[in-house]
Formats: sequence, structure tokens, C-alpha cells
Amino acid sequence: MIRAIAIDDEPPALKIIEKFCNDTDFMQLQRTFTKPQEALKYLKNYPVDLLFLDIQMPSVLGIDFYKKLETPVMVIFTTAYSEYAVEGFNVNAIDYLLKPYTYERFLHAVQKAQRLFLQSQASPIPTSRYLLIRSDYSLMKIMLDSILFIEGLDDYLKIYVAEGKSNIIRMTMKGIMEKLPANEFVRVHRSFIVAINKIESIRNKVITIKNKQIPIGSRFEEEFQQRMQS
Repeated sequence: MIRAIAIDDEPPALKIIEKFCNDTDFMQLQRTFTKPQEALKYLKNYPVDLLFLDIQMPSVLGIDFYKKLETPVMVIFTTAYSEYAVEGFNVNAIDYLLKPYTYERFLHAVQKAQRLFLQSQASPIPTSRYLLIRSDYSLMKIMLDSILFIEGLDDYLKIYVAEGKSNIIRMTMKGIMEKLPANEFVRVHRSFIVAINKIESIRNKVITIKNKQIPIGSRFEEEFQQRMQS
């Protein structure tokens, strides 16, 4: 069952999506929203698999809203303006529904989402040795074994890897910690998460990884010491 929400400033458009989802046995429409900010708050607490997202809304463009999401999620854009189609696909949208659309066209779009969803479910979680992170206009794969440490920069994170350039993504420290294996990564400071097996030395509350010195915050020191001892 694909969990979804719909965001559109026009209630009649949401009613159509609600009816079409009810007529589709593998779709579960959990909520509908006319205000994008309310949807954003919901998503932070209740992750979903798919968004039905109107592009042209008074307060924000749907594409801009989608780019701000911290967690990758499938999206099907809906709009009455065909000129937005190309930009929608530039952010890896599953499909683009031009209003007014039929149930057959809707079904075609959600079946594409279903195929991608089933593919992701087919891979066992324990064997997933990478992070799938949204960066700008695309999804980016970062191998877990390549991560040295992560630095918090206001609303962004900088992920340092063993080889290649570091990656800057829009996500919180709390959000990235939920994605990382707890036995391999530990938060040592308000602004730093380190890969335990990449630590080269620890001296005077300072960790060294690849010539980078990372402070251990007093708030995190006890947990860090326990993790190192275990």
C-alpha cells in the first residue's frame, strides 16, 4: 500500500484525487492540504511514500516546495499549466498530470509510482549500504563506507567522504542521524557526526580524522565515551 498526501490550493482538485485514490486498491491517501506549510509540518512527523503536488499555488510553487523537503519522496505534479511539465521532470517527478485528467490517466501515473515503490521494497534494508539524499534537482547516492564525518552548517549539512568532493545537502542533524546505522556513526558535537571506524586519534577532547580536528562537545562526551568503550 502506497501512503500518500495531496497538496492543492483548490479543494475541488483535492476531492478528485481523494476519489481516484479510493478507487485504487494500492493507494492510501492519508491527508489533503490546501496550505503547503501545514503539509510540511505533517511530513516532518508522518513520512509518506508519494506526494500529489500542485505546481501553481498562491503561496509557493510546488517545485520549490518539493526542493525544500529533507527526505526523498516520490512526487506526481498536478497543474492546469502545461508549461511547467519540463521543469517538473527536471526534479525526477514520477509523472505530470495536466488538469483536468481522467481516472485512466491518474491510474497510469500511480502505477508508475507503484513499480518504483515495489522495486525499493524488494531490496532488504540491512543490505542498503548507502544514503539516498536529495540534492538540488536530483537524488544522490552516498556510500556509507565512504563517509568520514558530517558537519552541520545552519540549515545544511556537509558530508565529507574519503575520496571525491564533499556533498552539501539540505537536512537537519537529527534527520541524518535517523538514516545512519547507530552502531557505525555517533554525534560528538552540536555540529559534528563522525564515522566511528574512521577515527584516527582522540586527544584532549579532540578527534582527528584525515587531518581534520573535530571537537567533542560536553553535552555529547558521556555517550561518546560509552560508545568507544563498547
